[in-house]
Amino acid sequence: MRLEGKALRSMGDMRIEGEAIVTSQPITLLGFVDAVTGKIVEEGHELYGQSIAGKVFVFPKGVGSTVGPYVLLNLKKNNQAPLVVINRESDQGTISGCSVAKIPMVYRLDRDPTEVIQTGDHVVIEIKDGHAEVYID
Repeated sequence: MRLEGKALRSMGDMRIEGEAIVTSQPITLLGFVDAVTGKIVEEGHELYGQSIAGKVFVFPKGVGSTVGPYVLLNLKKNNQAPLVVINRESDQGTISGCSVAKIPMVYRLDRDPTEVIQTGDHVVIEIKDGHAEVYID
């Protein structure tokens, strides 16, 4: 299956592949994600206790604090960042955090990635000139 959408131009062209971790629930980076371990620490969240480190992290959109970008920056500094972030909708916190932390971000796909991609899927992302193609095995 193939999805098409947008990607942050600031990252340049690249190919990324990895295992997906997916939630249909929005993420509040500050408070939901431990910046040292990369684990979701919000009790009641469907990914509670799971790590986003080294994964293709798929969630609808980020919500909450303007401090959220610092969580992404600290995840990167602590080698616990996701390989790439895939969102249904873009939001300023996630965009700025991914940009500063140099974490590739894909958004506005032609299908809802939280419905098409499942946790454990092998995903390949090709980014060129701000355009993204996402392949799901």
